[in-house]
Amino acid sequence: MAINVNTVYTTVLSILNKEQRGYLTPFEFNQLATQVQLEIFEKFFEDYNQYIRMPKTDVEFASRMDHIRDEFQIFQENDSASSHSGNTYSQPVNLHRLGSINYNKGFNSPGIEIVSARDYTEQTLSPLTTPTSDFPIAKYKQDKITVFPTVTSTYSNSDVTFNYIRKPADVVWAYSVGSLGQFVYEDTATGAGIIPTTGSVQFEISDSQQTEVIIEILKYAGVIIRDPQIVQSASQLSAANEANTKR
Repeated sequence: MAINVNTVYTTVLSILNKEQRGYLTPFEFNQLATQVQLEIFEKFFEDYNQYIRMPKTDVEFASRMDHIRDEFQIFQENDSASSHSGNTYSQPVNLHRLGSINYNKGFNSPGIEIVSARDYTEQTLSPLTTPTSDFPIAKYKQDKITVFPTVTSTYSNSDVTFNYIRKPADVVWAYSVGSLGQFVYEDTATGAGIIPTTGSVQFEISDSQQTEVIIEILKYAGVIIRDPQIVQSASQLSAANEANTKR
């Protein structure tokens, strides 16, 4: 279950206002929430690399590696190229971390081996290693792949399929203005009178990360309202939460 953006914002405001330390506007909150979600999202991969080297527990629901994998698997996508020019294909616009690429012009839709320019030259020198439609290779540069061998048939975006991880969507706490000038949370409503007009966008990371999200937003909020005590307190809580998670 994803984290509710309104729950996080109201909690952050409640903590900040408890001792009248300051206020975080919806615009500031949206920026901080998006940044914090992205940082936690990137940390999933670091933690996964760490846990994958550790012995795996057989206790159900206790495997940290499985938990982290579940966290980022919801961001896994499988999509065709966004555009092409001959045998050069542009990756999907929301690609963040590339997993694999399949070539759909061969008989068995094989995976494409990504090689450097030097390796490509070496492989094409020998008939035994030169690419074929069943064993293609590709050079990957500046968000584009060039697939070899070239074919004489027509090209299309669906020639290649990218398996990848996308980034989480930007977090948005949308609102309307009440009769007293107050900000009124709007869940998924869109249209006139809603700021922004696209409506709210919830966090995409799971609610198991909610405590960390709130703590990290408070750290940034302390900088914005120039209250070093909030930054220090949130940093201490963050360190304690991190230590407890990895015990």
